[in-house]
Amino acid sequence: MTQSQKYQDNQNSAESKLQQYLKSEDLNTPNQSSEQPLPKREPLKHLLIGSPKAVTKTIHRLQLNGYASVGDWSPLLPTANPEEVMSILIRQILM
Repeated sequence: MTQSQKYQDNQNSAESKLQQYLKSEDLNTPNQSSEQPLPKREPLKHLLIGSPKAVTKTIHRLQLNGYASVGDWSPLLPTANPEEVMSILIRQILM
């Protein structure tokens, strides 16, 4: 057997083993048509508007309840009304 024939036989053998491996991997992969689709995520925006004291107290209360960390909220932002601020929290919820 010539050197080039040995090389060709090795290449064919390697390709055959790779194809066998890939086919066995396909058999172990779950069928996507039988899986349930992944839940869709949708943004939900929370907006607190009130006095700085009321907004801050509510943000801290929501943290104590385990709903959202204080750092998840935007900084207090002024509104058009004097002595009133707002803070925004955007969460991703599963639909």
